[in-house]
Amino acid sequence: MSAYRHILDGYKVLDFTQFVAGPTVTRLLAEMGAEVIKVEIAPAGDPLRTMYVFKNGRSSLFVQHNRGKMSLCLDAKCGAGREILLDLARCVDVVVENFTPGAIARLGLGYETVSRINPRIIMCSISGFGQSGPLADKPGFDTLGASYAGVLDMNGQAGGSPCPPGAAIGDVTAGLNGAASIGFALLHRERTGRGQYLDISLLDTYFHCHDFSVQAFSASGGAIQPTRTGPNVPGYAPAGVFAGKHRSIVIMGITLAQWRALCSIIGHPEMGDDPQFATSTQRVEHMATIRPLIQRWLDSLDSDEEAIRILEENRIPVAPVLTVAEAVNHPHLRQRGTVTVVHDPVLGDFEVPASPWRFSEFPASMDLQAPFLGQHNERVLKHYLGYSDKEVAALMDQGVLHRENR
Repeated sequence: MSAYRHILDGYKVLDFTQFVAGPTVTRLLAEMGAEVIKVEIAPAGDPLRTMYVFKNGRSSLFVQHNRGKMSLCLDAKCGAGREILLDLARCVDVVVENFTPGAIARLGLGYETVSRINPRIIMCSISGFGQSGPLADKPGFDTLGASYAGVLDMNGQAGGSPCPPGAAIGDVTAGLNGAASIGFALLHRERTGRGQYLDISLLDTYFHCHDFSVQAFSASGGAIQPTRTGPNVPGYAPAGVFAGKHRSIVIMGITLAQWRALCSIIGHPEMGDDPQFATSTQRVEHMATIRPLIQRWLDSLDSDEEAIRILEENRIPVAPVLTVAEAVNHPHLRQRGTVTVVHDPVLGDFEVPASPWRFSEFPASMDLQAPFLGQHNERVLKHYLGYSDKEVAALMDQGVLHRENR
């Protein structure tokens, strides 16, 4: 049994993030046991608090992305508020922010400033387009990053309009990248004693998601122009979404063995040895011929379950396209703890995605709650900075500190 609550137990994080990408970083750190102080700018705090409000002014979206954090709500632009934040920067291990590039420096809390007072500090900036480059000053949201990365253009019907992804893939993955880079930076600090600055962007994250398109375009000298292919997976074949009796089904027959087995199943074994279909790349070029044959076989069956059973028995990768409701209640996701329950004092119990990281030394997940605005003002100032009750009360009276009335 480990002597620690979790893998980051004892590490302290000052969190200046809002919306989704930045809070994902610090939520993951909190889920690994770090002490996260979420700094919220008075009087409203994180704008996510006002989105998807379901009960008594409480946002389930805010709760999902801010579990396990303490809320310190203050006026960061006044001298007393800035001094509090600088004092906290002296005693934490990590600072995370996702303001527009340059905004944190204008608050007097840029990396040059905080690293002078705390050379061991690790600062991670999450932004839409990075801290440098022609796009750096643009506001960053998930779908904008997908647009500039060429990812949005790959999603949608062939010949039709591009479609946004159905989840905040860039935001959440940028958050994962931020949390992972912080872990590596902490490892480097253990070796050298030195902190460092981390620049993580949604655009870099989205562009890194290209598995096929970029190298195909470049290595072919531009002969291959990747574009959206509708239900077909770009670059691989046969691979894509097909129509079952009652639901869509994904079939992936991209290796030669899978292709030959699929040809046999659909009643065209001769195609498995036909040289014009020998490679996945060749089959991509012939999907107009292949797809109708697969679809005709699916149409001949009595049920989707029969199709999935036959394909699985022949070791051809296949999956039903589940709805969100079906995924949430799938026994595999349940057994693995991929779905976790939040116990919130206002919203009650509801389910959210769990951390995707698993540690053998810490198999149990932590029961974490999201804070109310300014809930931990007194705790943070007294515990971390040694303020007295009288000093905290004076800051409240002066309007430096703010808290939600609950």
